[in-house]
Amino acid sequence: MTRTTLPIPQTPESKRKSARRSPARREWSEEEYLDLSTNRLVEFSDGCLEALPMPTQSHELIVFFLSRLLAAFVEARSLGMALPAGLRVRLWARKYRQPDVVFMRTENAHRRHDRFWEGADLVMEVVSPDPKDRKRDLETKRQEYARAGIPEYWIVDAQEQRILVLTLSGERYQVHGEFGRGTEASSVLLPDFRVPVDEVFAAASA
Repeated sequence: MTRTTLPIPQTPESKRKSARRSPARREWSEEEYLDLSTNRLVEFSDGCLEALPMPTQSHELIVFFLSRLLAAFVEARSLGMALPAGLRVRLWARKYRQPDVVFMRTENAHRRHDRFWEGADLVMEVVSPDPKDRKRDLETKRQEYARAGIPEYWIVDAQEQRILVLTLSGERYQVHGEFGRGTEASSVLLPDFRVPVDEVFAAASA
């Protein structure tokens, strides 16, 4: 989804407080970001807030479908925890993303905190049709998640009706598979986890 950079708080009261403290385009600290209370998804990059617009129903249905499948799979095998969008994931200092679906293995549970996770073992992003969003998920986040050392990245592309599964090799992602209609997307990290592509995109029109 398209992001809008928010250099200052969005409520009148917080704007007045910010104006008294510093120039309007001040930078935010990590602690201020983590203390932010809002009903919108907000990401953080180098002192700036990036607010996500409200998601569409079709986007949320796909996210819900994938998060349920993944959560059921890992919970049944005590492999770790999977959650849908909303959780902050710290990639590195002053860089937080909120993937559509996140998973952390049981042995990495110490990296799970109440307010944010330190990285993840698998992330999924459901791409929206906006060109900026496509570039962000297909290029920018591919680079960021690789830099953060996240072992597996799923890009769920409703426009192309495909799921791209990337697996980390050194400092870069390699393509494990491009899965289209009539196939099952599979995981390297979770070898028995398979997702029918047709069912993923059918979920959007449920």
